[in-house]
Amino acid sequence: MRHLLLATAVLVLTACKQDGVHDTAALPLTEETVGHFCQMNLLEHHGPKAQAHLSGLPGAPLFFSQVRDVVAYMRMPEQSHDILAVWVNDMGAPDATWEAPGPTNWIAAEDALYVVGGRAKGGMGAPEIVPFSTPENANRFAKANGGQVMRLADIPNSAVLAPVALDGDTDDADFSNRLRALSRTPGE
Repeated sequence: MRHLLLATAVLVLTACKQDGVHDTAALPLTEETVGHFCQMNLLEHHGPKAQAHLSGLPGAPLFFSQVRDVVAYMRMPEQSHDILAVWVNDMGAPDATWEAPGPTNWIAAEDALYVVGGRAKGGMGAPEIVPFSTPENANRFAKANGGQVMRLADIPNSAVLAPVALDGDTDDADFSNRLRALSRTPGE
């Protein structure tokens, strides 16, 4: 009986350990892929995309309409799950275009080089940070579109967390006032 209990315990522990191992390989973009923040089909938006695999959510990464959005997500302190892997489109891949960055040309976010602060606008209309797997492609894009080439850790928070004016809206006084009102403690 004791051997049976020991064997059962080993099987249970092995099963639990296997449940804790997640496949964090990049998944292709499909017709059903929607952005985490916007809940819109990603294939309908131009520019590079991203996906984040989270602990506790096996096989269901969060997809992002813009690379800028996944970097912001990674830096937000409110995360409920550990981030296991982040993948971004390699915009220097042979089949990548701004209109269709490619469904399978993913590179690990920490390995990519990013063009930050250029004129490129992503799928949701905000300034985009554009990922590349090689310095040559990143430098060529920066020369043509402006911006600086940098690693993920060097991207300033202001490039991903600051509010942006969309559709020519340059008056952000209303946004600032609303943000200030939300930031006040009751009774102020």
